[in-house]
Amino acid sequence: MSGPLWQGPGQSVDTLPVLPRQRDRPARAADPLDELAERLEELVAAAVHPDEIAAILESDGMTDDHIRLTYGREDSFALAEELYARIPRTYPEPPGTPDDPWRMGLLGCLLRGLVFALPGLAYVLGAPLLRGAGLAPLLAGALTGWVWNQALSHRAYSWLGLGDREAAARSLLAGAPAGALLGTATAATSALVSSGPGQWPAAAFAAAQSLYLSAATVLLVLGRERALLCALLPLTAGSVTAFVHDLPLPLATGLLLLSLAVSVALAGQALGLIPVPRFLVVRGMPRTTRLRPRDIWKPGQRGSTRPPLRASVPYGFFGLGTGLLVLYTALGDVLAGGPGAVVSAPSAVALTLSMGPAEWLLHRFRGGSLAGLRASTTSNAFWRGAAAVLAECLAAYLAILFVFAVAGTLLWPHAPALGGVRLATLLLIGATLWTGLLLQSFGAVTAAASVCCAAALAQTIALLTGIGSPRLVGLAAAAVAAGLLAALVCVLLGRATAHRI
Repeated sequence: MSGPLWQGPGQSVDTLPVLPRQRDRPARAADPLDELAERLEELVAAAVHPDEIAAILESDGMTDDHIRLTYGREDSFALAEELYARIPRTYPEPPGTPDDPWRMGLLGCLLRGLVFALPGLAYVLGAPLLRGAGLAPLLAGALTGWVWNQALSHRAYSWLGLGDREAAARSLLAGAPAGALLGTATAATSALVSSGPGQWPAAAFAAAQSLYLSAATVLLVLGRERALLCALLPLTAGSVTAFVHDLPLPLATGLLLLSLAVSVALAGQALGLIPVPRFLVVRGMPRTTRLRPRDIWKPGQRGSTRPPLRASVPYGFFGLGTGLLVLYTALGDVLAGGPGAVVSAPSAVALTLSMGPAEWLLHRFRGGSLAGLRASTTSNAFWRGAAAVLAECLAAYLAILFVFAVAGTLLWPHAPALGGVRLATLLLIGATLWTGLLLQSFGAVTAAASVCCAAALAQTIALLTGIGSPRLVGLAAAAVAAGLLAALVCVLLGRATAHRI
């Protein structure tokens, strides 16, 4: 037990409770035990074991001799057992409404979903630069960035969870440039080994993409979503204009580079490396301690609480698996080389944009399951309540994803039709992503990463060998992955330890 039963939340108790004194009564009571039970009723009713009552009696100075003479019981333990059996349990709730640690504002989550999706507009604005470019460098750089930055984010969040913001900033200061270099090197290597024209322009675009992903990771981890949104405004304005009117190549390139430069500058400002002009600083952004590169390996860190590096590895693999699933959703037909294949951009945009509502619904589920844990008296009742909240939140997420997909298909110029197979695959991929994120919060990230990577590997093998129709293979892989993750969630759903904060 973490503390005495009479200790309320947030209270510090150094001594045993003060027992109510005996009331004035006639010289001789019918049964002294009745008077004692009435006096200690609240304390006894809140006890979970007779030994707690025995400790209370002994703290009141009752010796075994006194108990034998006054109450006719052998010792404090016998008296405690009788009091425990006589007074029913009440287990009073702590005063006031308990706070929900999972409460999160919807607006902030929607903002995060928006900044997840807006960078995809760079492919619209940069289409003239990528005309005839190879896909291999772009995909290699993007996947490398997703893997690295997913693991880096977990590393930084681990430090933030320990209350060490400076250590989180140092990990970002070391990891973000390394991730940008790694993504650039991967794209350049892919361009070097690939044949065909247009590889090096794609590698240059991938290098800029890697640099942006690193800067965005810093800003998102440190809670600078509004700053990142401001950095993406030039890109967004240019892309919206490009939908209706062709922009000159120098202007389109300048807008891309402007958004990239502002993102990098704001990330540097968040880490305390460079000053930023006052008009670029978003009001309300938190300040961070100014750090220098030599402070990355600052001595004297708390070695006993340092999160292990290996704990972040499964998160990187989860980023790899989910990234491949999203890529196959958007580019499956193109990679298969079928006749008339087109990029399913609305599906990819719907998935990335839905990550904001998905995050909010995950927090809502965790808050609802925590409330159910407090209200339930049996494990079966808790499982049923948590399952109902889970079904409600997952259904809400899939409905949002469906609306985004339909709206994107109607608004995106020359978008492919959202047929039954494509829509079913998209919803199953969405269910896979949502349940995978839920398993992450349950601490089962290794299982979620394994299932997602296995599904992506199956699609890759089918694509390389030409086995089966790409759409049907994608549908089957998504269905199996979603089913496995849903089954694992149902297994963990009734375990109270999985719902820990």
